[in-house]
Amino acid sequence: MSILKLFSGKTPEEYEQKGDELFSVDLWGKAKVEYERALDKLEKITPRNYELKTRLQEKILQVKEALALGHKQNADDLMESGFFDDARELYVLAQELSADSMLKSDLKMRLEELDFQLDKTLEQKLPDFDFENSETEEAEFPEQDDEYFRALCGTLPKDIQKDYLNYGNNFKNGYMALNRGDFEMAAGYLSRAVEEDPSAGSYISLELATAYLNLGKHSEAQQLLEAFIESRPQALPGYQLLCEIFWEKKAFDQAEALLAAVPEELTESVAVYLLKGETHHHAGNFGGAKGFYRNFLATYGWNELVARALAKTHEAMNELANARNVYREIMDQCSSCHARLDPLIKQRYADLCFDSGMYNTEILELYLSLAQEIPTNAADYFEKASRICSAQGNAGEARRFRAIAEKLASQ
Repeated sequence: MSILKLFSGKTPEEYEQKGDELFSVDLWGKAKVEYERALDKLEKITPRNYELKTRLQEKILQVKEALALGHKQNADDLMESGFFDDARELYVLAQELSADSMLKSDLKMRLEELDFQLDKTLEQKLPDFDFENSETEEAEFPEQDDEYFRALCGTLPKDIQKDYLNYGNNFKNGYMALNRGDFEMAAGYLSRAVEEDPSAGSYISLELATAYLNLGKHSEAQQLLEAFIESRPQALPGYQLLCEIFWEKKAFDQAEALLAAVPEELTESVAVYLLKGETHHHAGNFGGAKGFYRNFLATYGWNELVARALAKTHEAMNELANARNVYREIMDQCSSCHARLDPLIKQRYADLCFDSGMYNTEILELYLSLAQEIPTNAADYFEKASRICSAQGNAGEARRFRAIAEKLASQ
């Protein structure tokens, strides 16, 4: 790779920002691609930026957990409807993605129940010994790719899944390439798929626009997206991608005009509010973004996605105490409703407290729990735990945690 190519294009932080935006509207597979691209770019240009590396690794784990939960929910629906083979594939994929011990245990139990149901079904079927007509057609796609494609579609809303599954082979290959981060290949296949189905309202054009956007072909992507939105004005992903183009072009007035013209039924949606706030954020109007998010929470009540965006804006403004308070509130909300706490929120809160010199027992316990939840970053957590113990005067525990950190770092 040439030195010019290496240092051109988006920064790791810009890829990360795009991943955050995709994650906020539940486009988990695409968010994962962006986080992985950010990590790859980071390794090439500033591999010693351990703080960003750790953050990206945590976000990749987070998005994998979101994908795993999505696969599990779709598998539950398939199992209830009697589609045991399809459900099994999604359960297995969820197991491979998740690092959550409770979720993996639940998935194991569901797989055992599913295998029992499959055995019962097989017992009720009579074998067919008609070998003369037993020739099977060779699958046009390898079985593994077909399973991967159906798993990807399984994360989509149910009313969209059917369209994606029926678009044909060029779309299937293009969509898989897109989610694997091979945007050149994706654009090639999806372009052919658009030729087969040129209607502006086809979701094929939306995915082709995504490939073009990642290739830096903003004009081509914008043309597709504007036609797509005209045909499907209720489709939120179209607004998300078109806003990204306007943000890249620094055409923030166009982004604001686009969002001001969304159909009435979308104006109160959280996704549109987040896009409006992100437009302020990208424009560098952090005060406007902060006021926008606070007004939303005051008017409509608690929403974790908006609270996350508010905390991020406080961090951008270097209002670290305010950011810390918002992360604390998110943690308290999760605790009060017994929801699973996102480790990334716990990490940001702990790090902000640690950086401000709050070396107390609560932060120590947070780092020790994070070491269990995100074992790939355990060395960093134990190192911070060691420093907290040292500040508390507990030299023995400080030495023990430092030894663990050094051992993990050397592995």
